[in-house]
Amino acid sequence: MDRITLITGATRGIGLACAQALCARGHRVVGLARHPARGEFPGELVVVDAADRAATGAAVADLARRHAFNGLVNNVGMVTPQRLGTVDLDVYDRTFEVNTTTALLCAQALIPAMQSARFGRIVNIASEVVLGLTERTAYAAAKAAVMSFTRTWALELAGDGITVNSVAPGPVDTDLFALNNPPGSAVRQKKVDRIPIGRIGRPEDIANALAFFMAAETGFVTGQCLYVCGGSSLGSSSFL
Repeated sequence: MDRITLITGATRGIGLACAQALCARGHRVVGLARHPARGEFPGELVVVDAADRAATGAAVADLARRHAFNGLVNNVGMVTPQRLGTVDLDVYDRTFEVNTTTALLCAQALIPAMQSARFGRIVNIASEVVLGLTERTAYAAAKAAVMSFTRTWALELAGDGITVNSVAPGPVDTDLFALNNPPGSAVRQKKVDRIPIGRIGRPEDIANALAFFMAAETGFVTGQCLYVCGGSSLGSSSFL
């Protein structure tokens, strides 16, 4: 079976690692991203801003007409840390637009081909912050919605041979993470201290978990969320 997979947020960090991992496993990869790739991208790439619903919808509809997708990785995300008393509603709306609406839009466009083939794999990238983190009102809520999408879609699509799962990364060394947790900063070290394995995750750690869910052999696994976090979702390593 030919595997062709759409990945959002595909040119940086986790998205790029997922694109490389799936390409290495024989997938044809199509990426959506706001920024061009810094180097060579392992597949077709469409540059579009996920916060622009009309442009994203048009791009995905065009891709769905040209490709019979049987895989979708909803990875694109944005986070703007703000404490409760200072949450900007425009930022709040944009956070949900990028993290949740784009995932829904892509799924709706791609599932007809999967249903026709009676095979599909959808993986939503969520986040460990759904368990609670200061200054993440919008982001944590948006990622919790993505996790809820996973369970609902899994139930709705199981009879079509389509599985839907999610991966919830802990701290991962990406541009987005470094922006809010600069190398050498106290806030970054604090995060390392609460990870039992003792290091920040790498994008490849997430890609390896995603590859499991995307495999044709994992058709009996659906509606699940896997925390890939070095144990940090279990509690602080200082108590071990």
